Amino acid sequence: MILITDELRARLLANGAAETETNHVPVVKLFNPVGAAIWLLTELDADGDTLFGLCDLGFGFPELGSVSLAEFETVKGPLGLGIERDLSFAPRFPLSVYVEAARIAGHITEADRLLRYAAAALALSEFELPPDVADDERR
Repeated sequence: MILITDELRARLLANGAAETETNHVPVVKLFNPVGAAIWLLTELDADGDTLFGLCDLGFGFPELGSVSLAEFETVKGPLGLGIERDLSFAPRFPLSVYVEAARIAGHITEADRLLRYAAAALALSEFELPPDVADDERR
């Protein structure tokens, strides 16, 4: 299976070349078909190898980071199975929502209810007062 098609590569490169830091929507979801590892990737560096996104190796601690496309392409697990692209993945939220939902769940999730909760929590946090201001207002 081709992990990154030309169309996906173009979108990932465009995101990676953005001048300002942007909360991109994931472009591609990769997974290990015989394990718990999942990657939601948003950007590709100009080197054509370094991908950035939300990485979950299945240990309960998903994190943002960079991974190598070349390494993905060389992985061979049991029965010769390699990393695969989720052809049915249809992202509906920016990466920050998936990060917040993964923080709550302890793993990358596409559960609608949890993603909506995470999206709402992130929207609310933008309007919260800093702790010192909130304390002053209570007095």
